[in-house]
Amino acid sequence: MTDEADPDDAVLDALFSTIESRKAELPEDSYTTTLFTHEKGENYVLEKIGEETTEAILAAKDDETEELLAESADLVYHLLVLLSMKDASLDDLRDELKERF
Repeated sequence: MTDEADPDDAVLDALFSTIESRKAELPEDSYTTTLFTHEKGENYVLEKIGEETTEAILAAKDDETEELLAESADLVYHLLVLLSMKDASLDDLRDELKERF
């Protein structure tokens, strides 16, 4: 095992950076922008998290691994948007996880 980080490990950092960029710039053609500017506000993202959670649970229950992975990715994305909305960072999440080990 090597000490070098796998470049794929940086995917969450890149995703969160993109989310933060969309939050700051609010480009019109971005789905992420719609999450930050939706008329329901934060509730819209909370609803999306609930929807993606349910879909992931159902995929797991039905042993649909590909669907489970897709829904899990959607869930993580929407959770990262929520963290950004709450001015929490990916490092904050990492710190919380580290405290649990």
